[in-house]
Amino acid sequence: MSNILVGTCSWTDPALVRSGWYPRGQRDAAGRLRYYAERFPVVEVDSTYYALPRERNSRLWVERTPDGFTFDVKAFSLLTGHPTSRVTLPADWPAGLPADNRSEEALAEAWARFSAGIEPLRHAGRLGSVLFQFPPWLRPGERAEEFLAATARRTRGWPVAVEFRHPDWWRAENAGATRALLADHGMTAVAVDMNQSLPSALPPCAPVTRSRLAVVRFHGRSAAWGRGSKEDRFRYAYSDDELAEWLPRLRGLAERAEEVHVLFNNCCADAAVRAAEAMTRLLGADAYAAPAVMR
Repeated sequence: MSNILVGTCSWTDPALVRSGWYPRGQRDAAGRLRYYAERFPVVEVDSTYYALPRERNSRLWVERTPDGFTFDVKAFSLLTGHPTSRVTLPADWPAGLPADNRSEEALAEAWARFSAGIEPLRHAGRLGSVLFQFPPWLRPGERAEEFLAATARRTRGWPVAVEFRHPDWWRAENAGATRALLADHGMTAVAVDMNQSLPSALPPCAPVTRSRLAVVRFHGRSAAWGRGSKEDRFRYAYSDDELAEWLPRLRGLAERAEEVHVLFNNCCADAAVRAAEAMTRLLGADAYAAPAVMR
């Protein structure tokens, strides 16, 4: 059975809902997830970057999807060093712990709530990875290594995947050290596809730092990456030829990792699901089929 799972980085994006990809009668919360899970075997939950996950939602996600369906979960912004607004925090967040500080008390609260929120997924064996997408100002160096080590301590026992946004991590002179650093922490290196003409572009390297899992995220190739609105940054429709460029890399990853997650983040209208459908078709028998439909 193939070990390459193809999906998207959201199933609830408003632009996707408005696109008409979901048929009438399956546009409520339960219907959307069930429809998606009939077509893809994996999805990334990106809403957990903007707001802490809740146990109830995780339980519902498990109940609404068949056995074998996998969730990758994006780490909450406060845990990755991004600015966090109080409006993204639960109503019962302690008043003495402002969202934008770096106190140990605030971080401990966020870590505890995030861990509790994803526990139903872990308990059900449905958690593929927790994605730590670090900000572009985190560049290689002592402070970054300390931050990564602290993250490793807090996530011990979790399946962690790391996406760096500063290109220096994967430049030729640093790539070996980056691979070794992630491997030492038992973390999966996330490969990315993006517009290579931009100064901030990460090279399309595909290292394996953890034999259990490899992850590739397709951001689209918009020239507006890093600026403009979300729609500007992610508006991109992949051609079959562009997707085919990755087939040798994906098959190479599948030979070195037990499981490969291929996730499309060009979430503008139905572009991500169409690209995921096309990649599944191009991979053919190498793509893992969606789990059996729930009845």
